[in-house]
Amino acid sequence: MARIPKELVDHIIQTADIVEVVGDFVQLKRKGQNLWAPCPFHNEKSPSFSVNPAKSLYKCFGCGKAGGVVQFVMDVEGTSYVEALKYLARKYAIEIQEEEKTPQQQLEQNERDSQFIVSDFAKNHYHRLLLNSEEGMSIGYGYLKERGLNLSTIQTFELGYSLDAWDDLMKAAEAAGYDKKYLEKTGLTVIRTDDQGKDTGRRYDRFRGRVMFPIHNISGRVVGFGARTLKRDDKMAKYLNSPESEIYHKSDVLYGLFQARQAIRTQEVCYLVEGYLDVLSLYQGGIKNVVASSGTSLTEGQIRLIKRYSDNVTVLYDGDAAGIKASLRGTDLLLEGGLNVRVVLFPDGDDPDSYIRKVGDQRFTEYIETKSQDFISFKTTLVAREASNDPVKKAEAIRDVLHSIAKVPDAIKRQVFLQQTSATFGIDEQVLITEYNKLVKTASQKAPGGNSGSGNAGNYGQGAGSANTGFPPSANPRSTPAPRPMTDEEEAEMLMYGGHEATVEILGAGASFQPSSAKAEADEDTPDMLQVCEREVLRLLVLYAGREVEEEISVAAYLMGQLGENPLQKPLYAEMWEICRQELLAGRFPDARLLAQNEREDIRQLITDLATERYEISPNWRTKEIYVFNEVDLPKLACDNAVLRLNKVHVQRELDQCLEKLRHPLDDVEMFEILGDIKRLKELDNELAGLLGTVVGRTA
Repeated sequence: MARIPKELVDHIIQTADIVEVVGDFVQLKRKGQNLWAPCPFHNEKSPSFSVNPAKSLYKCFGCGKAGGVVQFVMDVEGTSYVEALKYLARKYAIEIQEEEKTPQQQLEQNERDSQFIVSDFAKNHYHRLLLNSEEGMSIGYGYLKERGLNLSTIQTFELGYSLDAWDDLMKAAEAAGYDKKYLEKTGLTVIRTDDQGKDTGRRYDRFRGRVMFPIHNISGRVVGFGARTLKRDDKMAKYLNSPESEIYHKSDVLYGLFQARQAIRTQEVCYLVEGYLDVLSLYQGGIKNVVASSGTSLTEGQIRLIKRYSDNVTVLYDGDAAGIKASLRGTDLLLEGGLNVRVVLFPDGDDPDSYIRKVGDQRFTEYIETKSQDFISFKTTLVAREASNDPVKKAEAIRDVLHSIAKVPDAIKRQVFLQQTSATFGIDEQVLITEYNKLVKTASQKAPGGNSGSGNAGNYGQGAGSANTGFPPSANPRSTPAPRPMTDEEEAEMLMYGGHEATVEILGAGASFQPSSAKAEADEDTPDMLQVCEREVLRLLVLYAGREVEEEISVAAYLMGQLGENPLQKPLYAEMWEICRQELLAGRFPDARLLAQNEREDIRQLITDLATERYEISPNWRTKEIYVFNEVDLPKLACDNAVLRLNKVHVQRELDQCLEKLRHPLDDVEMFEILGDIKRLKELDNELAGLLGTVVGRTA
């Protein structure tokens, strides 16, 4: 496989804006110097995913995913380093000169990329048949035109048509040099088996005589297909979808999201419909922020996709009662996912596709704006109307609504919904709160861990049966959060810089700290202070290599002059030190932004960890005239501090080794030698402590 020249790699990395790239996948909000969002790699309610524009790095403080712009594309797309670079090159119109590959060489890259390639070939093949073949034009294109779709929409969504033949795609793919096993892996062809389930050696196309709807992932790559038959055959499924594969997971894909993602972010709302044609008709009608669950039950993965781009979702329900009831369950998941949910109900017998074709684009837009209502109010009104004359059904309906309210993470919203439900059903609010608390308590007892709570819901009042406040316990001003222990990383940072008060200010009033000596007795996992100090030296070298500590003396030159060629013991740190040393010898300063894009994952992870911090200094410190040490403005102070601490740890380790030797039988000569070493090391330790105190004192 042809390699991309290093100069071109550097150009791609320096051109790519990490905020733009990450912003294609998640909704970023600025907080301090960084931008934050819910992590795209794991399910969470509060944002712990941070992007640092200045350093071109991202890090999730929840799941630990971290890296630069290339690593982000690799993580979010599940692709290779080279493919991630190609993705960025395409985004920024940077041409990559590579050797021409034969179809066979492309197949050999890896299994996953080969499936993408075959899926893209199939998409182009079906699209070409729709617009250029006699059967495609008369049947497929004719159907789409009848449904009101124009050529622009057809091309935007790359719609196609599969010929009514057993092996048309298979023959075309094999003629182009594609291996049939990838057609099978993606579900484009089906293996015929005998009665015992054995392979007969015969293959045929899965999709035949159908209009084809390519399903794209959020970066625009085709991962599967939906297909609609145009035959009037009751025994044949109207819609047929690709099966699950390595590249296609139905629960993690929303039809139309690739085309809609920018509009969703801009308009701050996502319209959720059921079918392919709903998406196409609304998109063509100017409502471009629309996606579909493609007829499957809504999943947590799909909800996370929506939340990447907006916290607001409006569900467009078909007019039939059976469809509404089936959709209500999925809408509860949207609430549980922390989304603000509104709904629009169309007249009986209509769906979004039929209604927009009936009334036109402008009236349709006006309809969804005027008929939109919050989901809880909609559900409350709906079930109340159905159970109005039946006390038993009414009680069941109330419990059903309370279950939905319990899914809402926000306590204030839950309180408002309880008040609305009370008014709609004509039932005392305190009775509702009591019943709500019973439901939450029951769910809590059934959940793993017993009394761990029920999802996001919190009890109202002081418990079931005594609902007298209407607010969750967490809102009680007398309650205080339970102290949480510091992580090893946080303790190490505090040990490095000192100051319990500073740590509490940064971590919050609930933080607790146990001195390292006490913790060492109770916790064998105390951080290795040698590695902590080595890491700090390496961090300064990587982040501030070119900054001057004195006139014409850089941080990199200063640290290497102070510590020599091989000062670090941890293998990865030592390797990183050598990489930086070689850069300096070549006349270049180590660049954290470029180092973070290294092909090696362990180096990328290390650089990202060194360059990212979860906490920022509170501006309140400065308004209170509290001095805060700023290493950016005082690089020599930071370097001296780090070097002295590293040397002091080495001395203390030697002292420990000497003291350990005294535990064993020794002759007089050995004992006097060791005692002499201990005296010398203690003097050196005191000297370093004095120097370190002087350095720290200069911050006062």
